[in-house]
Amino acid sequence: MTSEPPSSAGKAGTSLDAETRQMIVDTIRQLKNRLLTKEKILEFDKNEVFPEQVIRQMLGPDIGLQLLFIPEEYGGMGGGALDCCVVTREMAKICLGIATAFFAIQLGSDPLRAGGTEEQKKKWLGAIAEGKSLVAYAVTEPEAGSNLASLKTKALPVFGESKEIVGYRINGTKQFISTGGYADFITLLAKTPEGPTFFIIEKGTDGFVQGKGEEKHGIRASNTSPLTFTDVFVPVRNLIGGAPGLGLKQANDVFGFTRLMVGAMALGAGEAAMEIVIPYAKERIQFGSPLSEKQGYTHKLVVPHMVRLEAAAAYLEEVAGRLDKGERDLEVEGSIAKIFATETANALADDAIQALGGYGYIREFMVEKIKRDVKITCIYEGTSEIQQNIISTFRWKKTRKTKGAFYLDMAAEMERNDAVTPNAGCRFYALAAKALNETIALAHDHRLTRQQYVMFSLADMMIHVEIGVSMARKVSTLAESERPETEKIRTMSRIFAGETAHLVANNSLKIIMGCGLFDHDTVSRFLETISHQELLSSYRNIINDMDFVADILFERGDHGK
Repeated sequence: MTSEPPSSAGKAGTSLDAETRQMIVDTIRQLKNRLLTKEKILEFDKNEVFPEQVIRQMLGPDIGLQLLFIPEEYGGMGGGALDCCVVTREMAKICLGIATAFFAIQLGSDPLRAGGTEEQKKKWLGAIAEGKSLVAYAVTEPEAGSNLASLKTKALPVFGESKEIVGYRINGTKQFISTGGYADFITLLAKTPEGPTFFIIEKGTDGFVQGKGEEKHGIRASNTSPLTFTDVFVPVRNLIGGAPGLGLKQANDVFGFTRLMVGAMALGAGEAAMEIVIPYAKERIQFGSPLSEKQGYTHKLVVPHMVRLEAAAAYLEEVAGRLDKGERDLEVEGSIAKIFATETANALADDAIQALGGYGYIREFMVEKIKRDVKITCIYEGTSEIQQNIISTFRWKKTRKTKGAFYLDMAAEMERNDAVTPNAGCRFYALAAKALNETIALAHDHRLTRQQYVMFSLADMMIHVEIGVSMARKVSTLAESERPETEKIRTMSRIFAGETAHLVANNSLKIIMGCGLFDHDTVSRFLETISHQELLSSYRNIINDMDFVADILFERGDHGK
Protein backbone atom coordinates (compact mmCIF):
# COMPACT_ATOMS: atom_id res chain seq x y z
CA MET A 1 0.00 0.00 0.00
CA THR A 2 1.29 3.45 -0.91
CA SER A 3 -0.07 6.39 1.02
CA GLU A 4 0.54 10.09 1.49
CA PRO A 5 1.66 11.29 4.90
CA PRO A 6 -1.57 12.24 6.69
CA SER A 7 -0.10 15.24 8.34
CA SER A 8 -1.24 17.81 5.80
CA ALA A 9 -3.30 18.28 2.71
CA GLY A 10 -0.37 17.46 0.50
CA LYS A 11 2.99 15.91 1.25
CA ALA A 12 4.78 16.58 4.50
CA GLY A 13 6.99 19.61 4.10
CA THR A 14 4.98 21.13 1.25
CA SER A 15 3.32 24.50 1.25
CA LEU A 16 2.37 26.98 -1.43
CA ASP A 17 4.39 30.14 -1.77
CA ALA A 18 2.80 33.26 -0.30
CA GLU A 19 2.00 34.73 -3.72
CA THR A 20 0.07 31.64 -4.86
CA ARG A 21 -1.78 31.43 -1.56
CA GLN A 22 -2.78 35.09 -1.82
CA MET A 23 -3.99 34.51 -5.38
CA ILE A 24 -6.38 31.84 -4.08
CA VAL A 25 -7.57 34.14 -1.29
CA ASP A 26 -8.19 36.91 -3.84
CA THR A 27 -10.19 34.45 -5.97
CA ILE A 28 -12.41 33.65 -2.99
CA ARG A 29 -12.95 37.33 -2.25
CA GLN A 30 -14.02 37.87 -5.85
CA LEU A 31 -16.76 35.29 -5.37
CA LYS A 32 -18.53 37.81 -3.13
CA ASN A 33 -19.16 39.92 -6.22
CA ARG A 34 -20.41 37.05 -8.41
CA LEU A 35 -21.47 33.63 -7.17
CA LEU A 36 -21.69 34.44 -3.46
CA THR A 37 -23.12 37.93 -3.09
CA LYS A 38 -24.69 38.91 0.21
CA GLU A 39 -28.14 38.73 -1.38
CA LYS A 40 -27.56 35.17 -2.60
CA ILE A 41 -26.11 34.06 0.73
CA LEU A 42 -29.18 35.39 2.55
CA GLU A 43 -31.44 33.69 -0.01
CA PHE A 44 -29.68 30.33 0.43
CA ASP A 45 -30.10 30.70 4.19
CA LYS A 46 -33.74 31.78 4.10
CA ASN A 47 -34.86 29.01 1.74
CA GLU A 48 -32.39 26.41 3.04
CA VAL A 49 -31.02 25.86 -0.45
CA PHE A 50 -27.90 23.81 -1.13
CA PRO A 51 -26.47 25.67 -4.16
CA GLU A 52 -25.21 22.57 -5.94
CA GLN A 53 -24.43 24.34 -9.20
CA VAL A 54 -22.52 27.10 -7.41
CA ILE A 55 -20.45 24.50 -5.56
CA ARG A 56 -19.77 22.64 -8.80
CA GLN A 57 -18.73 25.91 -10.46
CA MET A 58 -16.26 26.46 -7.62
CA LEU A 59 -14.78 23.05 -8.46
CA GLY A 60 -14.83 23.65 -12.22
CA PRO A 61 -11.91 24.57 -14.48
CA ASP A 62 -12.43 28.33 -14.14
CA ILE A 63 -12.00 28.32 -10.33
CA GLY A 64 -10.88 24.87 -9.15
CA LEU A 65 -10.63 25.57 -5.42
CA GLN A 66 -10.42 21.85 -4.62
CA LEU A 67 -7.03 21.70 -6.34
CA LEU A 68 -5.61 23.28 -3.20
CA PHE A 69 -5.83 20.08 -1.15
CA ILE A 70 -5.15 17.51 -3.89
CA PRO A 71 -1.50 16.35 -4.17
CA GLU A 72 0.27 17.48 -7.32
CA GLU A 73 0.78 13.96 -8.65
CA TYR A 74 -3.01 13.49 -8.78
CA GLY A 75 -3.76 16.76 -10.54
CA GLY A 76 -3.82 19.23 -7.66
CA MET A 77 -1.65 22.01 -6.27
CA GLY A 78 -0.39 20.07 -3.25
CA GLY A 79 -1.14 22.77 -0.71
CA GLY A 80 -0.27 22.21 2.93
CA ALA A 81 -2.16 22.57 6.18
CA LEU A 82 -1.41 26.29 6.49
CA ASP A 83 -2.69 26.89 2.96
CA CYS A 84 -5.91 25.02 3.69
CA CYS A 85 -6.36 26.91 6.97
CA VAL A 86 -5.98 30.27 5.26
CA VAL A 87 -8.37 29.41 2.43
CA THR A 88 -10.99 27.75 4.64
CA ARG A 89 -10.89 30.70 7.02
CA GLU A 90 -11.42 33.14 4.14
CA MET A 91 -14.32 31.13 2.75
CA ALA A 92 -16.01 31.03 6.15
CA LYS A 93 -15.95 34.84 6.23
CA ILE A 94 -18.37 34.74 3.30
CA CYS A 95 -20.62 31.92 4.52
CA LEU A 96 -19.96 29.09 6.94
CA GLY A 97 -22.53 26.94 5.15
CA ILE A 98 -20.63 27.23 1.86
CA ALA A 99 -17.35 26.68 3.70
CA THR A 100 -18.83 23.52 5.24
CA ALA A 101 -19.82 22.22 1.80
CA PHE A 102 -16.28 22.84 0.55
CA PHE A 103 -14.75 21.31 3.68
CA ALA A 104 -16.95 18.22 3.22
CA ILE A 105 -15.20 17.54 -0.10
CA GLN A 106 -11.82 17.94 1.52
CA LEU A 107 -12.86 15.73 4.45
CA GLY A 108 -14.30 13.08 2.14
CA SER A 109 -10.98 12.82 0.33
CA ASP A 110 -8.96 12.48 3.55
CA PRO A 111 -9.19 8.66 3.86
CA LEU A 112 -7.90 8.36 0.30
CA ARG A 113 -5.02 10.77 0.89
CA ALA A 114 -4.17 9.18 4.23
CA GLY A 115 -4.46 5.53 3.25
CA GLY A 116 -5.54 4.90 -0.32
CA THR A 117 -3.63 2.67 -2.70
CA GLU A 118 -1.87 4.31 -5.61
CA GLU A 119 -4.56 3.07 -7.98
CA GLN A 120 -7.35 4.45 -5.78
CA LYS A 121 -5.68 7.82 -5.48
CA LYS A 122 -5.18 8.16 -9.21
CA LYS A 123 -8.81 7.32 -9.92
CA TRP A 124 -10.72 9.06 -7.13
CA LEU A 125 -8.47 11.99 -6.23
CA GLY A 126 -8.05 12.54 -9.96
CA ALA A 127 -11.83 12.73 -10.36
CA ILE A 128 -12.05 15.33 -7.59
CA ALA A 129 -9.21 17.34 -9.12
CA GLU A 130 -10.98 17.39 -12.48
CA GLY A 131 -14.08 18.84 -10.81
CA LYS A 132 -16.18 15.82 -11.72
CA SER A 133 -17.10 14.66 -8.24
CA LEU A 134 -18.62 15.86 -5.01
CA VAL A 135 -17.51 13.55 -2.21
CA ALA A 136 -18.82 13.08 1.34
CA TYR A 137 -17.27 11.63 4.49
CA ALA A 138 -19.71 9.10 5.94
CA VAL A 139 -18.71 8.24 9.51
CA THR A 140 -21.24 9.63 12.03
CA GLU A 141 -24.09 7.30 13.06
CA PRO A 142 -27.39 7.86 14.93
CA GLU A 143 -26.23 5.98 18.03
CA ALA A 144 -22.43 6.09 17.88
CA GLY A 145 -22.16 9.84 17.24
CA SER A 146 -18.52 10.88 17.63
CA ASN A 147 -17.45 7.51 19.05
CA LEU A 148 -15.85 5.74 16.10
CA ALA A 149 -15.25 2.59 18.12
CA SER A 150 -19.02 1.99 18.48
CA LEU A 151 -19.93 1.67 14.80
CA LYS A 152 -23.11 -0.24 13.96
CA THR A 153 -22.77 -0.18 10.16
CA LYS A 154 -21.39 -3.58 9.19
CA ALA A 155 -19.46 -4.78 6.16
CA LEU A 156 -19.33 -8.57 5.80
CA PRO A 157 -17.02 -10.22 3.27
CA VAL A 158 -18.45 -11.84 0.14
CA PHE A 159 -16.47 -14.84 -1.13
CA GLY A 160 -15.98 -15.96 -4.72
CA GLU A 161 -15.85 -19.46 -6.11
CA SER A 162 -12.21 -19.84 -5.07
CA LYS A 163 -12.99 -18.69 -1.50
CA GLU A 164 -11.24 -15.36 -2.08
CA ILE A 165 -12.91 -12.13 -0.92
CA VAL A 166 -14.46 -10.41 -3.93
CA GLY A 167 -16.26 -7.66 -2.04
CA TYR A 168 -18.29 -6.69 1.01
CA ARG A 169 -22.01 -6.52 1.79
CA ILE A 170 -22.83 -3.40 3.78
CA ASN A 171 -25.84 -2.69 6.01
CA GLY A 172 -26.45 0.26 8.29
CA THR A 173 -27.25 3.96 8.60
CA LYS A 174 -25.21 7.14 8.69
CA GLN A 175 -26.50 10.42 10.10
CA PHE A 176 -25.69 14.14 9.64
CA ILE A 177 -23.47 13.62 6.59
CA SER A 178 -22.38 16.92 5.02
CA THR A 179 -23.14 16.96 1.26
CA GLY A 180 -24.42 13.40 1.73
CA GLY A 181 -27.51 13.98 -0.37
CA TYR A 182 -25.57 15.24 -3.39
CA ALA A 183 -22.25 13.37 -3.28
CA ASP A 184 -21.17 11.48 -6.39
CA PHE A 185 -19.32 9.08 -4.13
CA ILE A 186 -18.69 8.72 -0.41
CA THR A 187 -15.92 7.42 1.80
CA LEU A 188 -17.75 5.22 4.30
CA LEU A 189 -16.48 3.83 7.58
CA ALA A 190 -17.99 0.43 8.38
CA LYS A 191 -17.17 -2.41 10.75
CA THR A 192 -15.59 -5.50 9.17
CA PRO A 193 -14.54 -8.65 11.10
CA GLU A 194 -11.02 -7.17 11.23
CA GLY A 195 -12.23 -3.79 12.52
CA PRO A 196 -13.40 -0.41 11.15
CA THR A 197 -12.63 -0.01 7.45
CA PHE A 198 -13.16 2.74 4.87
CA PHE A 199 -14.94 1.96 1.60
CA ILE A 200 -15.75 3.96 -1.53
CA ILE A 201 -19.42 3.79 -2.53
CA GLU A 202 -20.71 5.46 -5.67
CA LYS A 203 -24.01 7.25 -6.09
CA GLY A 204 -26.65 4.97 -7.61
CA THR A 205 -25.25 1.75 -6.15
CA ASP A 206 -28.09 -0.71 -5.44
CA GLY A 207 -29.28 -0.45 -1.85
CA PHE A 208 -27.56 2.89 -1.20
CA VAL A 209 -30.09 5.64 -0.43
CA GLN A 210 -29.12 9.29 -0.01
CA GLY A 211 -31.84 10.74 2.20
CA LYS A 212 -33.61 14.09 2.31
CA GLY A 213 -31.63 16.96 3.78
CA GLU A 214 -32.18 17.87 7.42
CA GLU A 215 -33.86 21.17 8.33
CA LYS A 216 -31.20 22.93 10.37
CA HIS A 217 -30.75 25.80 12.81
CA GLY A 218 -27.74 27.10 10.88
CA ILE A 219 -25.35 26.41 7.96
CA ARG A 220 -28.54 26.16 5.92
CA ALA A 221 -26.63 26.55 2.64
CA SER A 222 -24.98 23.19 3.28
CA ASN A 223 -26.64 19.82 2.79
CA THR A 224 -26.81 17.47 5.77
CA SER A 225 -28.42 14.11 5.01
CA PRO A 226 -28.88 10.60 6.38
CA LEU A 227 -27.55 7.70 4.33
CA THR A 228 -28.90 4.14 4.44
CA PHE A 229 -27.29 0.94 3.22
CA THR A 230 -29.30 -2.21 2.58
CA ASP A 231 -27.27 -5.16 1.32
CA VAL A 232 -25.01 -2.78 -0.60
CA PHE A 233 -22.33 -4.72 -2.46
CA VAL A 234 -18.94 -3.01 -2.68
CA PRO A 235 -16.18 -4.64 -4.77
CA VAL A 236 -12.93 -5.33 -2.96
CA ARG A 237 -11.13 -2.78 -5.14
CA ASN A 238 -13.15 -0.07 -3.33
CA LEU A 239 -11.75 -1.02 0.08
CA ILE A 240 -9.53 1.96 0.88
CA GLY A 241 -5.96 0.88 1.44
CA GLY A 242 -6.51 -2.64 0.10
CA ALA A 243 -6.71 -4.28 3.55
CA PRO A 244 -9.52 -4.31 6.15
CA GLY A 245 -9.21 -3.01 9.71
CA LEU A 246 -7.22 0.16 8.98
CA GLY A 247 -10.10 2.64 9.26
CA LEU A 248 -9.56 3.89 12.80
CA LYS A 249 -5.90 4.57 12.14
CA GLN A 250 -6.74 6.35 8.88
CA ALA A 251 -9.37 8.47 10.66
CA ASN A 252 -7.15 9.28 13.63
CA ASP A 253 -4.24 10.13 11.34
CA VAL A 254 -6.15 13.07 9.90
CA PHE A 255 -8.05 14.28 12.99
CA GLY A 256 -5.24 16.72 13.82
CA PHE A 257 -5.69 18.21 10.35
CA THR A 258 -9.49 18.10 10.01
CA ARG A 259 -10.15 19.58 13.44
CA LEU A 260 -7.68 22.32 12.64
CA MET A 261 -9.79 23.13 9.58
CA VAL A 262 -12.95 23.39 11.69
CA GLY A 263 -11.08 25.80 13.95
CA ALA A 264 -10.10 27.84 10.89
CA MET A 265 -13.73 27.99 9.75
CA ALA A 266 -14.85 29.21 13.17
CA LEU A 267 -12.07 31.78 13.15
CA GLY A 268 -13.25 33.11 9.79
CA ALA A 269 -16.85 33.33 10.96
CA GLY A 270 -15.80 35.18 14.09
CA GLU A 271 -13.74 37.64 12.09
CA ALA A 272 -16.69 38.22 9.75
CA ALA A 273 -18.85 39.15 12.74
CA MET A 274 -16.25 41.59 14.06
CA GLU A 275 -15.91 43.15 10.60
CA ILE A 276 -19.58 44.10 10.96
CA VAL A 277 -19.47 45.15 14.61
CA ILE A 278 -16.41 47.42 14.56
CA PRO A 279 -17.52 49.76 11.71
CA TYR A 280 -21.02 49.87 13.22
CA ALA A 281 -19.64 50.97 16.60
CA LYS A 282 -17.68 53.80 14.99
CA GLU A 283 -20.80 55.18 13.30
CA ARG A 284 -23.51 54.51 15.90
CA ILE A 285 -24.00 57.53 18.17
CA GLN A 286 -25.42 56.94 21.64
CA PHE A 287 -25.69 59.63 24.34
CA GLY A 288 -23.63 62.05 22.31
CA SER A 289 -20.68 59.90 21.26
CA PRO A 290 -19.94 56.80 19.17
CA LEU A 291 -20.23 53.39 20.79
CA SER A 292 -16.58 52.87 19.90
CA GLU A 293 -15.63 55.40 22.59
CA LYS A 294 -17.47 53.65 25.42
CA GLN A 295 -15.53 51.19 27.58
CA GLY A 296 -18.69 49.33 28.49
CA TYR A 297 -19.06 48.51 24.81
CA THR A 298 -15.48 48.03 23.66
CA HIS A 299 -14.11 46.21 26.72
CA LYS A 300 -17.08 43.89 27.09
CA LEU A 301 -18.26 43.14 23.57
CA VAL A 302 -15.20 43.55 21.35
CA VAL A 303 -11.70 43.61 22.84
CA PRO A 304 -11.80 40.29 24.77
CA HIS A 305 -13.09 38.49 21.67
CA MET A 306 -10.49 40.05 19.39
CA VAL A 307 -7.78 38.97 21.83
CA ARG A 308 -9.05 35.39 21.79
CA LEU A 309 -9.34 35.41 17.99
CA GLU A 310 -5.72 36.52 17.77
CA ALA A 311 -4.70 33.81 20.24
CA ALA A 312 -6.60 31.19 18.25
CA ALA A 313 -5.00 32.36 15.01
CA ALA A 314 -1.51 32.12 16.53
CA TYR A 315 -2.13 28.56 17.65
CA LEU A 316 -3.72 27.44 14.37
CA GLU A 317 -0.82 28.88 12.39
CA GLU A 318 1.72 27.20 14.65
CA VAL A 319 0.09 23.75 14.50
CA ALA A 320 -0.43 24.04 10.73
CA GLY A 321 3.26 24.82 10.37
CA ARG A 322 4.16 21.75 12.41
CA LEU A 323 1.94 19.60 10.21
CA ASP A 324 3.53 21.01 7.08
CA LYS A 325 6.96 20.09 8.43
CA GLY A 326 5.83 16.48 8.64
CA GLU A 327 5.24 16.25 12.39
CA ARG A 328 2.83 13.46 13.27
CA ASP A 329 0.59 12.57 16.21
CA LEU A 330 -0.91 16.04 16.57
CA GLU A 331 -4.44 14.84 17.34
CA VAL A 332 -4.46 16.60 20.73
CA GLU A 333 -3.25 19.83 19.15
CA GLY A 334 -6.08 19.52 16.62
CA SER A 335 -8.55 19.15 19.47
CA ILE A 336 -7.13 22.20 21.27
CA ALA A 337 -7.32 24.28 18.10
CA LYS A 338 -10.89 23.20 17.43
CA ILE A 339 -12.38 23.70 20.87
CA PHE A 340 -10.73 27.05 21.52
CA ALA A 341 -11.47 28.60 18.13
CA THR A 342 -15.04 27.31 17.95
CA GLU A 343 -16.04 28.22 21.50
CA THR A 344 -14.42 31.63 21.03
CA ALA A 345 -16.33 32.27 17.80
CA ASN A 346 -19.60 31.03 19.29
CA ALA A 347 -19.36 33.39 22.28
CA LEU A 348 -18.21 36.21 20.02
CA ALA A 349 -21.18 35.77 17.67
CA ASP A 350 -23.58 36.01 20.59
CA ASP A 351 -22.01 39.27 21.70
CA ALA A 352 -21.98 40.53 18.10
CA ILE A 353 -25.78 40.40 18.15
CA GLN A 354 -25.75 42.29 21.45
CA ALA A 355 -23.30 44.82 20.03
CA LEU A 356 -25.70 45.72 17.21
CA GLY A 357 -28.72 45.87 19.49
CA GLY A 358 -31.98 45.46 17.61
CA TYR A 359 -30.18 45.45 14.29
CA GLY A 360 -28.24 42.40 15.40
CA TYR A 361 -31.50 40.49 15.54
CA ILE A 362 -32.37 41.38 11.94
CA ARG A 363 -31.30 38.95 9.22
CA GLU A 364 -30.10 41.67 6.87
CA PHE A 365 -27.21 42.48 9.21
CA MET A 366 -25.83 38.92 9.00
CA VAL A 367 -24.58 38.55 12.59
CA GLU A 368 -27.63 36.53 13.64
CA LYS A 369 -26.91 34.18 10.72
CA ILE A 370 -23.27 33.91 11.80
CA LYS A 371 -24.45 33.01 15.31
CA ARG A 372 -26.76 30.30 13.97
CA ASP A 373 -24.03 29.02 11.66
CA VAL A 374 -21.09 28.98 14.04
CA LYS A 375 -22.76 26.88 16.72
CA ILE A 376 -22.31 23.75 14.63
CA THR A 377 -18.53 24.13 14.77
CA CYS A 378 -18.78 23.29 18.48
CA ILE A 379 -20.53 20.05 17.49
CA TYR A 380 -19.32 18.53 14.23
CA GLU A 381 -15.95 16.77 13.93
CA GLY A 382 -16.35 15.93 17.62
CA THR A 383 -18.26 17.99 20.19
CA SER A 384 -16.48 20.32 22.59
CA GLU A 385 -17.00 17.74 25.31
CA ILE A 386 -15.32 15.07 23.19
CA GLN A 387 -12.39 17.46 22.73
CA GLN A 388 -12.18 18.14 26.48
CA ASN A 389 -12.12 14.40 27.10
CA ILE A 390 -9.36 13.85 24.52
CA ILE A 391 -7.25 16.77 25.72
CA SER A 392 -7.46 16.01 29.44
CA THR A 393 -6.87 12.27 29.04
CA PHE A 394 -3.90 12.48 26.71
CA ARG A 395 -2.25 15.49 28.35
CA TRP A 396 -2.64 13.89 31.79
CA LYS A 397 -0.94 10.74 30.51
CA LYS A 398 1.74 12.78 28.72
CA THR A 399 2.47 14.78 31.86
CA ARG A 400 2.82 11.66 33.98
CA LYS A 401 4.91 9.87 31.36
CA THR A 402 7.35 12.80 31.16
CA LYS A 403 7.37 13.19 34.97
CA GLY A 404 6.06 16.72 34.62
CA ALA A 405 8.54 17.81 31.97
CA PHE A 406 5.84 18.46 29.37
CA TYR A 407 4.47 21.60 31.04
CA LEU A 408 7.62 22.45 32.99
CA ASP A 409 9.51 22.73 29.70
CA MET A 410 6.88 25.21 28.49
CA ALA A 411 7.33 27.16 31.72
CA ALA A 412 11.11 27.25 31.25
CA GLU A 413 10.68 28.43 27.65
CA MET A 414 8.38 31.24 28.76
CA GLU A 415 10.85 32.31 31.45
CA ARG A 416 13.56 32.55 28.80
CA ASN A 417 11.21 34.42 26.46
CA ASP A 418 10.38 36.90 29.20
CA ALA A 419 14.00 37.99 29.26
CA VAL A 420 14.22 38.33 25.48
CA THR A 421 10.69 39.56 24.72
CA PRO A 422 9.47 41.40 27.83
CA ASN A 423 5.93 42.55 28.57
CA ALA A 424 4.26 39.79 26.54
CA GLY A 425 2.79 37.98 29.56
CA CYS A 426 5.45 35.25 29.45
CA ARG A 427 6.01 35.31 33.22
CA PHE A 428 2.36 34.53 33.84
CA TYR A 429 2.26 31.85 31.16
CA ALA A 430 5.22 30.25 32.97
CA LEU A 431 3.47 30.46 36.34
CA ALA A 432 0.28 29.04 34.84
CA ALA A 433 2.13 26.11 33.26
CA LYS A 434 3.80 25.27 36.58
CA ALA A 435 0.51 25.54 38.46
CA LEU A 436 -1.17 23.32 35.88
CA ASN A 437 1.56 20.72 36.31
CA GLU A 438 1.06 20.71 40.10
CA THR A 439 -2.71 20.42 39.71
CA ILE A 440 -2.39 17.47 37.34
CA ALA A 441 -0.10 15.76 39.87
CA LEU A 442 -2.60 16.40 42.66
CA ALA A 443 -5.49 15.03 40.58
CA HIS A 444 -3.47 11.96 39.64
CA ASP A 445 -2.19 11.18 43.13
CA HIS A 446 -5.66 11.40 44.66
CA ARG A 447 -7.48 9.65 41.79
CA LEU A 448 -9.49 12.74 40.93
CA THR A 449 -8.90 11.90 37.27
CA ARG A 450 -11.79 9.46 37.63
CA GLN A 451 -14.15 12.44 37.86
CA GLN A 452 -15.08 13.84 34.46
CA TYR A 453 -15.79 17.31 35.80
CA VAL A 454 -12.26 17.48 37.18
CA MET A 455 -10.87 16.30 33.85
CA PHE A 456 -12.87 18.92 31.96
CA SER A 457 -11.59 21.62 34.34
CA LEU A 458 -8.05 20.42 33.69
CA ALA A 459 -8.72 20.46 29.94
CA ASP A 460 -9.73 24.13 30.07
CA MET A 461 -6.48 24.93 31.88
CA MET A 462 -4.42 22.91 29.39
CA ILE A 463 -6.08 24.63 26.44
CA HIS A 464 -5.42 28.15 27.74
CA VAL A 465 -1.83 27.45 28.73
CA GLU A 466 -0.90 25.92 25.37
CA ILE A 467 -2.73 28.60 23.38
CA GLY A 468 -1.05 31.30 25.47
CA VAL A 469 2.43 29.85 25.00
CA SER A 470 1.83 29.85 21.25
CA MET A 471 0.73 33.48 21.34
CA ALA A 472 3.87 34.46 23.26
CA ARG A 473 5.98 32.67 20.64
CA LYS A 474 4.26 34.71 17.94
CA VAL A 475 5.13 37.93 19.77
CA SER A 476 8.78 36.86 19.86
CA THR A 477 8.76 36.11 16.13
CA LEU A 478 7.14 39.46 15.32
CA ALA A 479 9.56 41.34 17.56
CA GLU A 480 12.57 39.72 15.88
CA SER A 481 11.35 40.85 12.46
CA GLU A 482 10.26 44.28 13.76
CA ARG A 483 6.76 43.92 12.34
CA PRO A 484 4.46 46.94 12.78
CA GLU A 485 1.74 44.90 14.52
CA THR A 486 4.14 43.72 17.24
CA GLU A 487 2.92 46.06 19.99
CA LYS A 488 -0.72 45.23 19.34
CA ILE A 489 -0.08 41.48 19.57
CA ARG A 490 2.23 41.97 22.58
CA THR A 491 -0.52 43.83 24.42
CA MET A 492 -3.11 41.24 23.43
CA SER A 493 -0.78 38.54 24.74
CA ARG A 494 -0.57 40.31 28.11
CA ILE A 495 -4.36 40.42 28.26
CA PHE A 496 -4.63 36.73 27.37
CA ALA A 497 -1.94 35.89 29.93
CA GLY A 498 -4.13 37.49 32.57
CA GLU A 499 -7.13 35.47 31.43
CA THR A 500 -5.05 32.28 31.41
CA ALA A 501 -3.52 32.87 34.84
CA HIS A 502 -6.92 33.60 36.39
CA LEU A 503 -8.51 30.54 34.81
CA VAL A 504 -5.69 28.30 36.08
CA ALA A 505 -5.87 29.86 39.55
CA ASN A 506 -9.64 29.48 39.76
CA ASN A 507 -9.82 25.96 38.33
CA SER A 508 -7.01 24.74 40.58
CA LEU A 509 -8.86 26.12 43.59
CA LYS A 510 -12.12 24.62 42.39
CA ILE A 511 -10.54 21.17 42.03
CA ILE A 512 -8.79 21.06 45.42
CA MET A 513 -11.71 22.61 47.31
CA GLY A 514 -14.48 20.99 45.32
CA CYS A 515 -13.41 17.39 45.88
CA GLY A 516 -13.78 17.74 49.66
CA LEU A 517 -10.69 15.64 50.44
CA PHE A 518 -8.36 18.24 51.93
CA ASP A 519 -8.29 20.27 55.14
CA HIS A 520 -7.68 23.99 55.30
CA ASP A 521 -3.93 23.73 55.91
CA THR A 522 -3.42 21.35 52.97
CA VAL A 523 -5.36 23.68 50.68
CA SER A 524 -3.34 26.67 51.86
CA ARG A 525 -0.04 24.89 51.24
CA PHE A 526 -1.15 23.86 47.77
CA LEU A 527 -2.23 27.40 46.87
CA GLU A 528 1.15 28.65 48.03
CA THR A 529 2.89 25.97 45.93
CA ILE A 530 1.12 27.10 42.76
CA SER A 531 1.72 30.81 43.51
CA HIS A 532 -2.03 31.41 43.61
CA GLN A 533 -1.85 35.05 44.67
CA GLU A 534 0.78 35.84 42.06
CA LEU A 535 -1.40 34.28 39.36
CA LEU A 536 -4.24 36.57 40.42
CA SER A 537 -1.96 39.61 40.13
CA SER A 538 -1.82 39.05 36.35
CA TYR A 539 -4.69 41.48 35.80
CA ARG A 540 -2.53 44.44 36.83
CA ASN A 541 -2.94 47.28 34.29
CA ILE A 542 -5.36 45.24 32.17
CA ILE A 543 -7.80 48.13 31.70
CA ASN A 544 -5.06 50.31 30.20
CA ASP A 545 -4.04 47.43 27.96
CA MET A 546 -7.63 47.05 26.78
CA ASP A 547 -7.76 50.80 26.12
CA PHE A 548 -4.65 50.48 23.94
CA VAL A 549 -6.11 47.59 21.93
CA ALA A 550 -9.44 49.42 21.53
CA ASP A 551 -7.59 52.50 20.25
CA ILE A 552 -6.06 50.38 17.48
CA LEU A 553 -9.21 48.43 16.62
CA PHE A 554 -11.42 51.51 16.46
CA GLU A 555 -8.72 53.85 15.09
CA ARG A 556 -8.93 56.16 18.10
CA GLY A 557 -6.25 58.69 19.01
CA ASP A 558 -2.56 58.30 18.24
CA HIS A 559 -2.53 54.51 18.71
CA GLY A 560 -5.21 54.03 16.10
CA LYS A 561 -3.40 55.92 13.37
